[in-house]
Amino acid sequence: MEAESNPYTHHPAPSRSPSPGSTSSPSPATRAAPVSPAPHRAILGAHELTQLSHHTELLTSELTSNPVRHTKGPAAVRLQWRHPVLRISVWDMSPDLPKPYVPPADPHAEAGRGVAILELVADRWGGCAIGEGAYGPGGKTVWFELAIGV
Repeated sequence: MEAESNPYTHHPAPSRSPSPGSTSSPSPATRAAPVSPAPHRAILGAHELTQLSHHTELLTSELTSNPVRHTKGPAAVRLQWRHPVLRISVWDMSPDLPKPYVPPADPHAEAGRGVAILELVADRWGGCAIGEGAYGPGGKTVWFELAIGV
């Protein structure tokens, strides 16, 4: 079967491999460590988006470390490709959105720089608190976007 023609001639048509709309969740047994970058690397490679891999891994690691450290419930990571933008969303059970970056009092502190890294590396980022209701358990989603060729 021949692939449909792609209106974006400077980007290859998507392959039939895992979708860039994929979602992954750390299991309770693995919540002590951030989400592995391997699935994201494989998905981006399958869709010829490897130029986004390094920044995707860095920012995904930043966003997934907070739910692992600070929440007890489930968490999920979602990749969405919206040519020419890749959006990564991280959902967790805490309704607390990231606070604006304030340089830590101790310049050698090991935490507290996630928002600064998002500001420096992502093309756009944001978050949304989700109230508990008929559509789910609540919590929040924090996302970032990386663009190619823009």
